[in-house]
Amino acid sequence: MARIFITGASGCIGHYIVAALMRQTEHELFLLVRSPARLKLELSDSPHVHVVQGDMLHIEQQAELLKTIDVAILTAAAWGDPQQTQAVNVTKTLALLKLLDVNRCRQVIYFSTASILDANNRLLKEAETLGTDYIRTKYECHRELRKLPIAAKTTVVFPTLVFGGDAQKPLSHLSAGLKDVTRWIGLIRFFSVDGSFHYIHARDIAQVMVYLVRHPVSPGAMRQMVLGNPQITVDGAIRELCRYFRLSVPIQVPLLAFVRVIVPLFRIQMAEWDWFCLQYRHFTYANPVNPETFDIPPYCETVSDLMRIHGIERR
Repeated sequence: MARIFITGASGCIGHYIVAALMRQTEHELFLLVRSPARLKLELSDSPHVHVVQGDMLHIEQQAELLKTIDVAILTAAAWGDPQQTQAVNVTKTLALLKLLDVNRCRQVIYFSTASILDANNRLLKEAETLGTDYIRTKYECHRELRKLPIAAKTTVVFPTLVFGGDAQKPLSHLSAGLKDVTRWIGLIRFFSVDGSFHYIHARDIAQVMVYLVRHPVSPGAMRQMVLGNPQITVDGAIRELCRYFRLSVPIQVPLLAFVRVIVPLFRIQMAEWDWFCLQYRHFTYANPVNPETFDIPPYCETVSDLMRIHGIERR
């Protein structure tokens, strides 16, 4: 039985990981959370689950516990306030990794973001120079993590677009806005968008985490995995939504060409990263990993699955 330390347990992905490990393993779990009240999971009958009230900003307070940890799953991240984002995503994450006993700890699973990678899964330079504070700090942490001794036992995962959440788990940012987007599908279907992307449900991420816990990386080079279903085009997603809602797909107007004219014409201000994304368009990656990669039945494979899972009914 392993001792597993999990940060970000009160978030959407964290909830799914904890629930999957509780259901499928007997490992001892230590959940670092700032506010235990934010944990929606029923833990009263789980003696092997320990809630550790604490903050990444004061991770040094967990030094003794971290020396006893066999597996660390690091999902915690910050955004919004630039100073806190830098502290949590870089300074304190690296501090946590240094507090682990490199001789005892068998594996670290560190959550980054696919936004810092290019189509060949190499670091995207624009993520460092143009990215938001969140993206830039994730880029910086990844670069510095590779220099640590624990990197030889680390798997870095890069989630793509993440959906998830239900009555027992908080909604991801994308899922929280999903119903608002689908309300506009009657209008959206008139536009064509030259772009593509990957997405994945948090429950499928959790299944991958259970597999990785059971199959730790052999000490050596740092392992990297992009988490996502096979790529889909924006137009393909629109067509699938139209089928789901039983709508026809009319003649479509290229949206990006229209936007490129409107933005400079009306002097609309856009952040550098937003403008870069508008030009880059195809956020796709090589060899994305999902439960099927490990012969595990996936929970959410299609856009239609997303609609059904989130209770969005056909009209």
